[in-house]
Order: sequence, then structure tokens, then C-alpha cells
Amino acid sequence: MKRILTLITVLCFMATVSFAQTRYVDETFSNVTITQHVYGQNYTIITVPTTGSAALQPLAMDFYQPTGDTEAERPLVILLHTGNFLPNPQNGSVSGTMKDSFIVEVATRLAKTGYVVAVADYRAGWNPLATTQPERTEGLIQAAYRGIQDARTCVRFFKKDYAENSNSFSIDTSRITMFGQGTGGYISLGAATINEYSQLLLPKFVNASGFPMVIEPIHGNIHGTSYGVVPVGAGSPLDGDTISLPNHVGYSSDFQLCVNAGGALGDSSWLTAGDPAMISFHTTKDPFAPYTEGVLTVPTTGNLIVNVQGSAAVQFKANAVGNNDIMKSAWYNDEFTTAANANNNGLEGLYPFYLPTQANMLEQGAPWEWWDAAYWSQAVHPSCQGAPVTACNFHTINSLNNSDMSDTKARTYIDTIMGYFAPRACAVLDLPCSTVSTEKILSQDEVQLVIAPNPASDYVRFSSEAGKTILAVYLFDLNGRLVQSENNVNNTQFEMRRTGLPTGLYIAKVKFEDGIITQKLMFD
Repeated sequence: MKRILTLITVLCFMATVSFAQTRYVDETFSNVTITQHVYGQNYTIITVPTTGSAALQPLAMDFYQPTGDTEAERPLVILLHTGNFLPNPQNGSVSGTMKDSFIVEVATRLAKTGYVVAVADYRAGWNPLATTQPERTEGLIQAAYRGIQDARTCVRFFKKDYAENSNSFSIDTSRITMFGQGTGGYISLGAATINEYSQLLLPKFVNASGFPMVIEPIHGNIHGTSYGVVPVGAGSPLDGDTISLPNHVGYSSDFQLCVNAGGALGDSSWLTAGDPAMISFHTTKDPFAPYTEGVLTVPTTGNLIVNVQGSAAVQFKANAVGNNDIMKSAWYNDEFTTAANANNNGLEGLYPFYLPTQANMLEQGAPWEWWDAAYWSQAVHPSCQGAPVTACNFHTINSLNNSDMSDTKARTYIDTIMGYFAPRACAVLDLPCSTVSTEKILSQDEVQLVIAPNPASDYVRFSSEAGKTILAVYLFDLNGRLVQSENNVNNTQFEMRRTGLPTGLYIAKVKFEDGIITQKLMFD
């Protein structure tokens, strides 16, 4: 009888461990409530071709929160979609709205883990058909500036609500994350780093006439808290128009964490000590936004626009100036960190995705996206809805070769993004979720682990020194997904068969009684 009671006790304990969930790491809520709100208003130039003047635009957001949550103050994520600063489908794309597949999926997952999420729209508008490339470049830079103003307006909206409306959204305004995907990544990085107008006065942001592409009295200040008016007689269709309206003046635009998925920074000189901590996700062969440094290509026109710094360069600088020290001080030991650290050259906060060379251009740019093929073929593809011919041809070719960008495949990348984000957000935002592993990281000298052959064809053998028993071996791909495991090795020698794994690089996580060690493994 005593043995039966003991067994029941152990099983109950195991069940408790198995089903224990941690807020901000696990999905602790089953449902999400979504409401629509306006967080500000400002002038858009998207109406100029039809009306000849700017027009006042409500700045809309979808607000996601966990259904039934009783917390009075919750961390906020402001989530920004992609879209090339043009409306869908005129941007020649299947994305570019608050309803994009990636945006809805991430917002829903974050809300289920206990965050609240503001999926914020922002002003679009520039002329991709301008006669010269310098004109197109200037228009795009100004569009990005407006996006940064709107993102910061959203931050101030919640801080104003906290102070003046009894915090009706139940926000912790000291724990705000700005998370941008694609074009939204450019905005989140810009909003995290541009602190003074003088940072924009670089030669590459000066037009052919010798004037800055962004002029503060015309475009408003970088926070969106001042008027911007086009002088009468400036020789523009916007002569005399107000194109920047102050919103929520008197409140801070600061936030604590910046997340970028597939975007880039206009110039690395913007990033200085004291800026928010940064996390970046990027495919290493992104054809539009460079992974390291290069010239930004706009998919809408196919033009090369301006030299920018991609995620690898951004994370290098963020680490160098100490902004990511708070993430370095945490001890992560999850599979996503293991996979990232095998390929990010020691840059904390950087998750590089290595995609097969045969992946099409859209997948190389954003493998976490998916869409209904019928939407493309019926709504966008036949006429490209007035988009430039280059964009039409580009997207037609790639979408027809895009059958493998399924929701299942995209969600595996989102699994990785969420898995890598969660513990780092816990550390940066000082949330009540543990980021410290109980497993010690062992050195090679401590266990004398040998993995051979490596590269391997059919099998690989793991061996350790006498007295250092291998308890388990886990094999992960470069996206952090567990692809093979053996939990009951209990020996100093173990042979793992390949069992159909594709050619490529993997991360082996080998568990000992005293801790774990990770090493790279190649199957050829």
C-alpha cells in the first residue's frame, strides 16, 4: 500500500511539473479579446494624387488582450506590420495590413502568454513612380520618418491614457516593447535609436539640391509632437499644407525593448549607448534588407535606394555599446538559444535563419509569412492593382513558385521567434518569469566529449571520458526545432543514426549529470 501511495505522489508531482505554465513564456490563456481603437491622428499624403492635398487620417490599432485577465498592469507590445510604406494591394504585395498572417499570429500568441498587444497601423505614402531614383529615395525616407512619428505617438497614447484615463487598457507603461516586421522593423529600429534631429543630417540623407530630405519645420519633429507645414511657394502640390500634427504632447515616447524581424537600421551611427535593448531575426540571404550591411532594395520598384545596416550589424553595435548587457547577464539554456548561438558569432539578441538556396525570394525575405493563394491570384495578380510593372512581374513570378510557403511552415519560424523572444523579454522587462537555467554549461575539458565522424553520413558516435556518463542526447536544427532525441543513454559511448535527416548543420545538446554541453554536427 505504501508503494502505491508513493507512486501516486510521484505521478501527481510529474503531472504538476508537466502542466505548470509560466506567464509571458507559455500560453496561459485560452482566448484573446480584440477591440478596435484610434490612438491618434495625423496628415497623410496618400491622397495627393486624387485630391491634390494631404488629408487627416485616424491612426488605428487592434488591441489584443487575454480574455478574463485580471492583472491591473500588463506589459505592452506595439506590433508594426510590413508593406513598403504603401497601402495594400497597391504595394504589389499580399501583405501590408494589420491583418497580415504573421501579425495576427504573433499578436494572438503574445496575448495568450499574458501580454497586451497594440497592432498599430501607420501612415503610408510616397511616390514609387517618381522620375528619378533620388526623388524616390527622398520620398521613401520621408515615409519612414512619418512611420517613426506614428509609432512614438502610439507609445504616448498609452502613457497619456495611464495618467489621464485611469489606465483603461491596464498597461504597465514601464514595460513597453516595439516589435516591427519587415517595413515595421525599420520603424521599430528608427524609433529606438533616433533621439535628435541632427542624427538625420548625414550626407546620404541630403537631396540633390543640398537640402536635408527631412526638414523639421516641414515634417514635424521626430516624436510627432510638433506641427509641420509646407511653405507656400515651395513648388510642391502640398504648398501650404499641414503634414504633421502634434499628438499627446507632454508624454514620453520611450520604450524598453526593440524587436526587429527582417528590417534594417538607416544608419548605425543612430544607435548609441542607452538605447533600448534589441532582438533581431533575419534570414542571411534576404534579397531586400541586407543581413549585415548593403543597399536597401524596395520590392515595389526593384530599385536600390540607400545603404543601410541589417540585423547582424545592428546587434553587433547594440552589444558593443552595452545595450544588450541585461540579456547577456541571464543564463539561457533553451533549444532556440542553442541554435542561435551556434550561428550568431556571439551576438546576443541575434537569431539568423539559414534557408536553402532554392528557396524563392519571398521566402528568403520573410519565411514566417503565409497567405491564401486564392487572394493573390484573384485580388492582386491579374492586374497588380496599378502597381509598377516591375513589382507586378516580380511578385507574379515569385508567388507562382511559392506553394511551399504554407501556414504550417511559417508557424515553425514563428515558434522559433517566440521561443527566442520570451526569455529575453523576461530579462529586459524584469518580468516574473525565470530566465535562469538550472543546468550548468559544461566545458570541453570537463567531459572530453568527442563527436565523430563529423561531418557524418549515416551515423555519429558520442563518447566521453570515464566517469562522465552521457545521460541524453538531443539534436536540433538551425531553427531550434528538436529533430531527434535519446533520453536514456546512460553510458560514455552512444551511436546516433541519421534516420533520414536532410543534409545540413545541426546542434547536438549532450546532457551529463553535472550539466550540458552543445556542439555543432554536420550531416553530408
